[in-house]
Amino acid sequence: MRVAILGCGYVGLALCRQLTDAGHDVVGVRRSPDAAAAIEDAGGTAVRADVTDADDLAAVPDVDAVVFAASSGGRGADAARRVYVEGLQTVIDHFGARDDPPARLVYTSSTGVYGDHDGDWVDETTPLDPQTDKTRVLAEAERIARERALDRGIDGTVARFAGLYGPDRYRLERYLDGPVTEGYLNMVHRADAAGAVAFLLREGVARDETVLVVDDEPVSKWAFADWLADECGVAEPPKRTTAERLADDDLSETARRRIQTSKRCSNDRLHSLGYEFAHPTFRSGYRDAIERYRAAN
Repeated sequence: MRVAILGCGYVGLALCRQLTDAGHDVVGVRRSPDAAAAIEDAGGTAVRADVTDADDLAAVPDVDAVVFAASSGGRGADAARRVYVEGLQTVIDHFGARDDPPARLVYTSSTGVYGDHDGDWVDETTPLDPQTDKTRVLAEAERIARERALDRGIDGTVARFAGLYGPDRYRLERYLDGPVTEGYLNMVHRADAAGAVAFLLREGVARDETVLVVDDEPVSKWAFADWLADECGVAEPPKRTTAERLADDDLSETARRRIQTSKRCSNDRLHSLGYEFAHPTFRSGYRDAIERYRAAN
């Protein structure tokens, strides 16, 4: 395959390396000229382009599949809309109008679109209930990824990522130092976020579907923090309830809604498709970080 990864960043670079290691051609697209070296180091061909600019996208060669993994940079809902909604529409319309359009589109979304389920299990059949302006944008983008792509003759797939972790994103201090607020963690290692997308493309499965990309073991934050402390050889961190955290005066409304959101995400569908995890749970996914921490302390 020849694959274009639009937004070839944290997950995109890992996906680029996995695909090129398997013999596929990858075009990594970023706005920043400083990203070229990292893309080339991962085995891809770097193209500088803005996904919201159709003229820029003309520099991307014809491909068999497009992965939309662009980021709004952690900014607010307006920036998210410009990238995830307007940018995705631009990408689909641009590539769909080509003489040789791609057959596949994979859009990487977030489990934040579910909203609060009071700790209950959710899967691909669970109705969405986004609670913030940004997650409402993400839900709208999911619809575009499937419906607008299909209108342009492209099979769209939504890969709905849980919380990403891995190299440079282990955030050990957050859980070792505390205080840790109650709730559930739904996680996926970067290797498996990239691996699942590569699998969907390679096997040609889940066309016009949504697939949850999350590991086997959602875990309470308190249990995870205590496990991590034990593995690192330090004292268990202080805890606080949701009510105690919500009593803080410095919380924005968005932060309050995020804290009140609790769910456990099922990966049964991804397993049924045949994907095999590199890190089925955090217990293996955090091993390298734990060993480095113990060696340094």
